Amino acid sequence: MAKALKIDFVSDVSCPWCAVGLYSLAEALRRLDGELSAELHFQPFELNPQMVAEGEDIHEHLAAKYGLDEAQLAQNRAAIRARGAEVGFSFTEGKRSRIYNTFDAHRLLHWAEGEGRQRALKEALFKAYFTDGLDPSDHAVLQQLAEQVGLDGERAAAILASDAYAAEVRSAQAFYQQHGIRSVPAIIINERHLISGGQPPELFERALREIAAQV
Repeated sequence: MAKALKIDFVSDVSCPWCAVGLYSLAEALRRLDGELSAELHFQPFELNPQMVAEGEDIHEHLAAKYGLDEAQLAQNRAAIRARGAEVGFSFTEGKRSRIYNTFDAHRLLHWAEGEGRQRALKEALFKAYFTDGLDPSDHAVLQQLAEQVGLDGERAAAILASDAYAAEVRSAQAFYQQHGIRSVPAIIINERHLISGGQPPELFERALREIAAQV
Protein backbone atom coordinates (compact mmCIF):
# COMPACT_ATOMS: atom_id res chain seq x y z
CA MET A 1 0.00 0.00 0.00
CA ALA A 2 1.35 3.43 -0.96
CA LYS A 3 2.46 5.63 1.93
CA ALA A 4 0.59 8.97 2.18
CA LEU A 5 2.52 12.18 2.76
CA LYS A 6 1.31 15.71 3.39
CA ILE A 7 3.42 18.30 1.58
CA ASP A 8 3.19 22.01 2.32
CA PHE A 9 4.86 23.89 -0.53
CA VAL A 10 5.67 27.39 0.76
CA SER A 11 6.41 29.70 -2.16
CA ASP A 12 5.75 32.88 -4.11
CA VAL A 13 4.40 33.05 -7.65
CA SER A 14 7.18 35.46 -8.69
CA CYS A 15 9.98 33.19 -7.41
CA PRO A 16 11.74 31.37 -10.28
CA TRP A 17 13.31 28.75 -8.02
CA CYS A 18 9.82 27.99 -6.70
CA ALA A 19 8.72 27.07 -10.21
CA VAL A 20 11.82 24.90 -10.62
CA GLY A 21 11.16 23.31 -7.23
CA LEU A 22 7.53 22.51 -8.00
CA TYR A 23 8.22 20.86 -11.34
CA SER A 24 11.18 19.02 -9.86
CA LEU A 25 9.03 17.76 -6.99
CA ALA A 26 6.34 16.74 -9.47
CA GLU A 27 8.87 14.67 -11.40
CA ALA A 28 10.03 12.99 -8.19
CA LEU A 29 6.43 12.16 -7.28
CA ARG A 30 5.88 10.74 -10.75
CA ARG A 31 8.86 8.44 -10.26
CA LEU A 32 7.51 7.38 -6.87
CA ASP A 33 4.01 6.68 -8.12
CA GLY A 34 2.81 3.49 -6.46
CA GLU A 35 5.28 3.82 -3.59
CA LEU A 36 3.70 6.88 -2.01
CA SER A 37 0.96 9.43 -2.54
CA ALA A 38 1.17 13.13 -1.78
CA GLU A 39 -1.41 15.59 -0.52
CA LEU A 40 0.00 18.87 -1.82
CA HIS A 41 -0.89 22.24 -0.27
CA PHE A 42 0.46 25.57 -1.51
CA GLN A 43 1.23 28.03 1.26
CA PRO A 44 1.79 31.77 0.79
CA PHE A 45 5.09 33.61 1.02
CA GLU A 46 5.76 37.09 -0.39
CA LEU A 47 9.31 37.81 -1.47
CA ASN A 48 8.43 41.50 -1.67
CA PRO A 49 5.43 42.23 0.56
CA GLN A 50 5.99 45.98 0.29
CA MET A 51 6.10 45.97 -3.52
CA VAL A 52 4.26 48.96 -4.99
CA ALA A 53 1.16 48.37 -7.11
CA GLU A 54 2.86 49.20 -10.41
CA GLY A 55 5.80 46.92 -9.66
CA GLU A 56 9.47 47.60 -10.32
CA ASP A 57 11.93 46.99 -13.13
CA ILE A 58 13.13 43.48 -12.41
CA HIS A 59 16.77 44.06 -13.28
CA GLU A 60 17.01 47.18 -11.12
CA HIS A 61 15.17 45.41 -8.32
CA LEU A 62 17.44 42.35 -8.30
CA ALA A 63 20.60 44.44 -8.64
CA ALA A 64 19.58 46.54 -5.65
CA LYS A 65 18.36 43.62 -3.54
CA TYR A 66 21.26 41.24 -4.10
CA GLY A 67 24.07 43.56 -5.21
CA LEU A 68 24.58 41.75 -8.51
CA ASP A 69 25.88 43.32 -11.70
CA GLU A 70 24.42 42.66 -15.16
CA ALA A 71 26.85 39.85 -15.94
CA GLN A 72 25.95 38.05 -12.70
CA LEU A 73 22.24 38.57 -13.33
CA ALA A 74 22.58 37.16 -16.85
CA GLN A 75 24.45 34.14 -15.48
CA ASN A 76 21.71 33.54 -12.93
CA ARG A 77 19.00 33.82 -15.58
CA ALA A 78 20.80 31.29 -17.77
CA ALA A 79 21.14 28.86 -14.86
CA ILE A 80 17.43 29.17 -14.02
CA ARG A 81 16.40 28.65 -17.66
CA ALA A 82 18.57 25.53 -17.84
CA ARG A 83 17.18 24.10 -14.61
CA GLY A 84 13.64 24.85 -15.74
CA ALA A 85 14.19 23.09 -19.04
CA GLU A 86 15.45 20.00 -17.22
CA VAL A 87 12.12 19.60 -15.43
CA GLY A 88 9.86 20.71 -18.27
CA PHE A 89 9.24 24.35 -17.39
CA SER A 90 9.95 27.23 -19.77
CA PHE A 91 11.39 30.55 -18.64
CA THR A 92 11.08 32.93 -21.58
CA GLU A 93 14.06 35.28 -21.79
CA GLY A 94 13.04 38.91 -22.06
CA LYS A 95 9.39 38.37 -21.13
CA ARG A 96 9.72 39.46 -17.50
CA SER A 97 10.64 43.12 -17.42
CA ARG A 98 9.00 43.87 -14.07
CA ILE A 99 8.36 42.25 -10.71
CA TYR A 100 4.98 42.73 -9.08
CA ASN A 101 3.05 42.51 -5.83
CA THR A 102 1.65 38.98 -5.44
CA PHE A 103 -0.70 39.29 -2.46
CA ASP A 104 -3.91 39.06 -4.51
CA ALA A 105 -2.60 35.98 -6.31
CA HIS A 106 -2.11 34.33 -2.92
CA ARG A 107 -5.67 35.24 -1.91
CA LEU A 108 -6.96 33.57 -5.05
CA LEU A 109 -4.80 30.50 -4.41
CA HIS A 110 -6.24 30.23 -0.90
CA TRP A 111 -9.76 30.19 -2.34
CA ALA A 112 -8.76 27.75 -5.09
CA GLU A 113 -7.65 25.17 -2.53
CA GLY A 114 -11.19 24.79 -1.26
CA GLU A 115 -12.37 24.41 -4.85
CA GLY A 116 -9.88 21.64 -5.58
CA ARG A 117 -8.05 23.71 -8.21
CA GLN A 118 -5.12 25.10 -6.24
CA ARG A 119 -2.31 23.25 -7.99
CA ALA A 120 -3.77 23.99 -11.43
CA LEU A 121 -3.96 27.70 -10.57
CA LYS A 122 -0.44 27.71 -9.13
CA GLU A 123 0.97 26.21 -12.31
CA ALA A 124 -1.06 28.65 -14.42
CA LEU A 125 0.34 31.56 -12.40
CA PHE A 126 3.91 30.36 -12.88
CA LYS A 127 3.39 30.01 -16.63
CA ALA A 128 1.63 33.37 -16.90
CA TYR A 129 4.51 35.22 -15.26
CA PHE A 130 7.64 33.32 -16.24
CA THR A 131 6.66 32.03 -19.67
CA ASP A 132 4.14 34.56 -20.95
CA GLY A 133 5.35 37.68 -19.14
CA LEU A 134 1.93 38.59 -17.69
CA ASP A 135 1.32 40.68 -14.58
CA PRO A 136 0.20 38.43 -11.66
CA SER A 137 -1.13 41.45 -9.79
CA ASP A 138 -3.54 42.41 -12.59
CA HIS A 139 -7.07 41.41 -11.61
CA ALA A 140 -8.10 40.80 -15.21
CA VAL A 141 -5.16 38.41 -15.64
CA LEU A 142 -5.98 36.64 -12.38
CA GLN A 143 -9.64 36.25 -13.31
CA GLN A 144 -8.69 34.87 -16.72
CA LEU A 145 -6.32 32.34 -15.14
CA ALA A 146 -8.98 31.29 -12.65
CA GLU A 147 -11.44 30.65 -15.48
CA GLN A 148 -8.73 28.85 -17.46
CA VAL A 149 -8.33 26.25 -14.70
CA GLY A 150 -12.05 25.72 -14.23
CA LEU A 151 -12.84 28.17 -11.44
CA ASP A 152 -15.83 30.52 -11.39
CA GLY A 153 -14.66 33.75 -13.01
CA GLU A 154 -17.36 35.90 -11.44
CA ARG A 155 -16.54 34.57 -7.99
CA ALA A 156 -12.84 35.18 -8.63
CA ALA A 157 -13.57 38.78 -9.65
CA ALA A 158 -15.66 39.31 -6.51
CA ILE A 159 -12.88 37.95 -4.31
CA LEU A 160 -10.30 40.19 -5.98
CA ALA A 161 -12.54 43.26 -5.61
CA SER A 162 -12.86 42.63 -1.88
CA ASP A 163 -10.47 41.78 0.94
CA ALA A 164 -11.65 38.16 1.03
CA TYR A 165 -9.05 35.72 2.40
CA ALA A 166 -6.61 38.54 3.18
CA ALA A 167 -6.60 37.67 6.88
CA GLU A 168 -6.13 33.97 6.14
CA VAL A 169 -3.17 34.62 3.83
CA ARG A 170 -1.50 36.95 6.33
CA SER A 171 -2.04 34.43 9.11
CA ALA A 172 -0.48 31.63 7.07
CA GLN A 173 2.48 33.81 6.12
CA ALA A 174 3.03 34.74 9.74
CA PHE A 175 2.85 31.09 10.79
CA TYR A 176 5.65 30.00 8.47
CA GLN A 177 7.79 33.03 9.24
CA GLN A 178 7.42 32.33 12.95
CA HIS A 179 8.59 28.78 12.26
CA GLY A 180 11.78 29.98 10.64
CA ILE A 181 10.92 30.09 6.94
CA ARG A 182 12.94 32.96 5.49
CA SER A 183 13.44 31.83 1.91
CA VAL A 184 11.49 29.82 -0.64
CA PRO A 185 10.68 27.34 -1.88
CA ALA A 186 10.37 25.61 1.46
CA ILE A 187 8.89 22.12 1.13
CA ILE A 188 7.62 20.76 4.44
CA ILE A 189 6.79 17.05 4.65
CA ASN A 190 4.28 15.85 7.26
CA GLU A 191 4.80 19.14 9.12
CA ARG A 192 8.22 17.90 10.31
CA HIS A 193 10.77 17.55 7.52
CA LEU A 194 12.06 20.55 5.55
CA ILE A 195 13.57 20.51 2.07
CA SER A 196 14.77 23.94 0.98
CA GLY A 197 15.31 25.29 -2.51
CA GLY A 198 14.72 24.22 -6.08
CA GLN A 199 16.40 20.85 -5.66
CA PRO A 200 16.80 18.32 -8.51
CA PRO A 201 14.24 15.49 -8.80
CA GLU A 202 16.79 12.94 -7.57
CA LEU A 203 17.15 14.71 -4.23
CA PHE A 204 13.39 15.01 -3.77
CA GLU A 205 12.94 11.37 -4.74
CA ARG A 206 15.55 10.16 -2.24
CA ALA A 207 14.28 12.40 0.57
CA LEU A 208 10.64 11.47 0.06
CA ARG A 209 11.45 7.77 -0.01
CA GLU A 210 13.43 8.09 3.24
CA ILE A 211 10.65 10.05 4.94
CA ALA A 212 7.98 7.61 3.75
CA ALA A 213 9.97 4.74 5.23
CA GLN A 214 9.57 6.38 8.64
CA VAL A 215 5.80 6.68 8.39
